[in-house]
Amino acid sequence: MIRRYGEQVRRGQRYRLRVGVYAILERGGDLLLTCKEDDPSDIQLPGGGVDPGESTLQALHREVFEETGWRIAAARRMGAFRRFVFMPDYDMWGEKLCHIYAARPVRPHGAPTEAGHRALWMPMRDAAPRLGNAGDRAFARAFAQGRARVPRPALAPTAESL
Repeated sequence: MIRRYGEQVRRGQRYRLRVGVYAILERGGDLLLTCKEDDPSDIQLPGGGVDPGESTLQALHREVFEETGWRIAAARRMGAFRRFVFMPDYDMWGEKLCHIYAARPVRPHGAPTEAGHRALWMPMRDAAPRLGNAGDRAFARAFAQGRARVPRPALAPTAESL
């Protein structure tokens, strides 16, 4: 079973599946993150949608480069989670299936190539609480604690974990 984070599924709402891939990129105790230039408080793990015909690893490398300008290596899958959200950039309701990888940032090749994105480094201890969604926060915490996978949900789920 894949854990779900965020909003409850809305009865009667149609959702379109959107598979995505996101990276936890640590270097010297800091995480490489991304935010949109018009909303620097919306801090996210670098990543995005998997295009048709593309593997999750191909998408991971492409998305990290587009959003941060960095090349990565040694990617290893940590797990996945689902979110049911409105996606304003696509004007649609999506069931996001988010694959999370840990990888090593190798070197920058310039500014992000995706318009409106900015790369930023943040100390690992500060990053998890500031990430924009509960799934990203859970994986970042698990990574910081040295766990390869996010722990199973508690017997009594919280509102945030539903």
